[in-house]
Amino acid sequence: MAAPGTTERTAANLSAPTPRECLVFFPPVALARPMPHDPHAAFDHSVLEMIEHSPVGAVPGTPAFQDALGRLRAAHQVYPDADHPKGFVTVRSLAARPVFHANNLEAWSAGTIEAAALESNASIFDRYVAALPPALRAKAESLRLLVAGRPAHHRKHGGELAQDPVHTLFLVPGAGPAPGLPGNYLHGSVLQLGTGPLAGGWAVHVHDSDDGAALCDLPTLPAALAKLEEVISSVPFQLSELGTWGFRSN
Repeated sequence: MAAPGTTERTAANLSAPTPRECLVFFPPVALARPMPHDPHAAFDHSVLEMIEHSPVGAVPGTPAFQDALGRLRAAHQVYPDADHPKGFVTVRSLAARPVFHANNLEAWSAGTIEAAALESNASIFDRYVAALPPALRAKAESLRLLVAGRPAHHRKHGGELAQDPVHTLFLVPGAGPAPGLPGNYLHGSVLQLGTGPLAGGWAVHVHDSDDGAALCDLPTLPAALAKLEEVISSVPFQLSELGTWGFRSN
């Protein structure tokens, strides 16, 4: 095997070439190609810093700044800011924000606990709200029912105790067609598609604060949890980007 950084070739016109004769060392200049220069890179970088240092994510309305903003949006480097209607938030700042899901999700995935023992959606939402700046918490609380839903219930059905389908919440930084939740979060869930003897399958759904959604149906719980892991490892993102990973828009 050739050493790192070398190319191995067989000298077909020689009957018994030695290993050294079969190695051709190309000079670095032959392998290195100059990177294309982006004439807008420095200015666009300064606009990213401007957005991050602005308390409302503002960008001047002059043509040069708006052109830069257009390039940054096309490159998925900035999203509209859910907390400031005319502002923007950078992807690199969202990447530093925490993700929220059941704190014992791994134990459930490993089969060491039952679904009924998962951290409740209300508790997950509590942790999300507590992590927000105080000025955003009241607005987040107004969305609790939409996001966290009502607690699961045990019901009698045909004389037997029945459990609601599993529905476990997660919140990730990102954006959709509509603004996200306060703090620029999308909310989603891993959910069971029914509990009856003929029911089967799971799904992963991701939503913005309105009717934007990305949906993915999976045949088994392990497949759904693997899809959730893929989603979490890819944050931040726009809902439209999830099509790359097998999601469909609502």
